[in-house]
Amino acid sequence: MTSPSHTPDRGGGDGDSVENQSPELRKDPVINRWVIFSPARAKRPTDFKSKSPQNPNPKPSSCAFCIGREQECAPEIFRVPDHDPNWKLRVIENLYPALSRNLETEAKQGETGTGRTIVGFGFHDVVIESPVHSIQLSDIDPVGIGDVLIAHKKRIDQIAQHDSINYIQVFKNHGASAGASMSHSHSQIMALPVVPPTVSARLDGTKDYFDETGKCCLCEAKSKHFVIDESSHFVSVAPFAATYPFEIWIIPKDHSSHFHHLDDVKAVDLGGLLKLMLQKISKQLNDPPYNYMIHTSPLKVTESQLPYTHWFLQIVPQLSGVGGFEIGTGCYINPVFPEDVAKVMREVSLT
Repeated sequence: MTSPSHTPDRGGGDGDSVENQSPELRKDPVINRWVIFSPARAKRPTDFKSKSPQNPNPKPSSCAFCIGREQECAPEIFRVPDHDPNWKLRVIENLYPALSRNLETEAKQGETGTGRTIVGFGFHDVVIESPVHSIQLSDIDPVGIGDVLIAHKKRIDQIAQHDSINYIQVFKNHGASAGASMSHSHSQIMALPVVPPTVSARLDGTKDYFDETGKCCLCEAKSKHFVIDESSHFVSVAPFAATYPFEIWIIPKDHSSHFHHLDDVKAVDLGGLLKLMLQKISKQLNDPPYNYMIHTSPLKVTESQLPYTHWFLQIVPQLSGVGGFEIGTGCYINPVFPEDVAKVMREVSLT
């Protein structure tokens, strides 16, 4: 996450000229890929705004996620509070799942002879984060956001009982251009029978850093140039080799490999910091569409891997598209240095 060597403060104030900043390549050991920082391709960091802000959230004539329309949804898994018609959140099956939870018996038969195909067994669930259509996640208080996070944890604990599942991804798409097909606030959980390549690359990268330094690179993330805010148990940072402009990570201060080991107290603490970051992003960047992803360790991570596996939450505002260079090389171009992002975001006032 952070560079072993000291990185000079690049400033980022209104008086600075991006033309005076030289391009730089940085490799992040967490994501395990190179990023090109090319500030001359962009305006000043303080001028970044979403070109397609998330529009106000008008209630459509029929939204199946709204309270009172529960029978129009896919089957419910659980709700909070339990069995209460005045629920705060619901976890349901996805009506159009990417994987099938009905194929587990076949999945246990293993791979085909070529090893290139396995049965599409898995889980794809939706967490409806509020009964009210107009309420977004950033409108909910820290305790309520903590409830959402604990619902993710509870569902992961349930899914982890299936031996065929190897990785569980929690993610949120906010805004149509960020992939949200429903405007009612919700997040999703996908459980896979394989470990995805990005997760494997993350394990390789963090292992290499640990082998070289004897330290977890995410535990090393508290460089003063990159910290935005912190709570009792978490810190928010602009990552050293951020793939995307104004990308933010929220990292547990204590070394922890699995998100689903989160307890109630830390869930509320994380809820408060997540709320703060989403509010700052909205104010500074003109309410952009965004994605967040919880990057945790594979369920079957070994004891020897625990010292260098550390979960974190990644927030990516949708400010720029991906072009042919990025698709072709897997190497991204970021027009704003994370030092400048951290400075700008620290100074955002919500009063």
